[in-house]
Amino acid sequence: MDVSPEALDAQRAVDSLPDGVVIADGAGRVSLINDRAAAMLALDGEAVGRPLVEVLSVTNQDGVGWVECVKPYDGLVTRTGVPEQSWVLPTGAEVLLTARIRRAPGHGPVTEVAVSMRSGRARARLDRDRSDLVATVAHELRSPLTGVKGFVQALLNRWDRLNDDQKKLMLTTVHADSDRLSRLITELLDVARLDTGRLSMHQRPCDVGLLTQRVIESIRAGAPHRIDYRAPEGLPPIWADPDKFTQVLTNVLENAIRHGSEPVSVTAAIEGEMIVIHVDDSGDGIPPDTRRRVFTKFWTTGQRGGSGLGLYLVNGLVRAHGGTVTIEDAPGGGARITMTWPGSYGA
Repeated sequence: MDVSPEALDAQRAVDSLPDGVVIADGAGRVSLINDRAAAMLALDGEAVGRPLVEVLSVTNQDGVGWVECVKPYDGLVTRTGVPEQSWVLPTGAEVLLTARIRRAPGHGPVTEVAVSMRSGRARARLDRDRSDLVATVAHELRSPLTGVKGFVQALLNRWDRLNDDQKKLMLTTVHADSDRLSRLITELLDVARLDTGRLSMHQRPCDVGLLTQRVIESIRAGAPHRIDYRAPEGLPPIWADPDKFTQVLTNVLENAIRHGSEPVSVTAAIEGEMIVIHVDDSGDGIPPDTRRRVFTKFWTTGQRGGSGLGLYLVNGLVRAHGGTVTIEDAPGGGARITMTWPGSYGA
C-alpha cells in the first residue's frame, strides 16, 4: 500500500515521542499508532485500520475495556477529552491513559480520538517518595513526642515525689523536644513553600554577630558543645530575613555537630559586597563525589538520624536571599560549609 509523504512524516513524528499514541478516526478505527504504543499493547500485527476497541486492549480493575467504559464516541457534544486514569495492560503493568476528542464544527459528531499512554512507573515512584516522606516525618515526630509524653506522664504520676531539680530537668527536656517538633514542622512548611515558589521573606539589615551568638547559645542549651565564633571588626549587616538566617545557621551547626566532632567553628568575613560565613567541623569530612547530593531532599548518611530536609532547606533559603552554599574541606580536617549573604552596606 502506498503511503503519502505526509503520513510518513506524521508516523516519524509520533514514533519520536516518549509516550504511546493511538489515534482513531470518526468510525472508531485506528488511523495512526506509534512504536511505543504498539510495544506497550504487545501488538503482533498491523494495527492501522483495526477497531480501536480491539487495538486498545487495556482494562480497568473490573476487567472492562477502555472504549467500553469511557465511550469516547458518545456523551455530551461539548465533551472534548478524557482525564488521565490508571488502566491495566495485557501484561498486567499499570498504564496511564488520557484522550483528546475532536468533533466536527458546531458540536458535530466525533471525527478523531487521540489517546496518550504513559507508563505508571513514574506515578509509582511518586507514590514511593510520598511514602518515604510520611515514614521519615513519622519517625522524626515520634522521637520527641515519646519524650514529651513520657516526662509529662511521669510528672503527673509522681509530682509529689519529685524534687524541684527533677521537675525542672523534665520540663526543660519537654521544652527542648517541643522546640524540635516546632522546627520540624517549620522545615516541612518551608520545603513545601520552596517547591511551589510561595516562600515569603521579610528582609532587613541583620547583625550577623548577634544572630550567630543567639543560635550558638540556643544549641549549647540543648547539648553543651564547643562552638567558636570569629568575625572581623566593623562587619556590616546582611540583608536577610532574620528568622530564615537563624533557621539556616541552626541547621548547618546541628548538622556539623551531628556528623562531626568538637570543636565547630563559625567564621564571618567580607568578600566584595557579600558576607561570607564558614562553618567548619572536625569530623571525617564529606567526599567530593557526595557533595552534590548533600543538598538534595531526604539526603542522609545513614549513620545518624535526621529528616534529610535540613541541608536541602539551607540551600533553598540561602539561594532565595541571593546567596550561595558550597562544601569544601576544612583547613584543619573535616567539612567546611560556606554560605554567602548579600551585605546591607550603608543601612
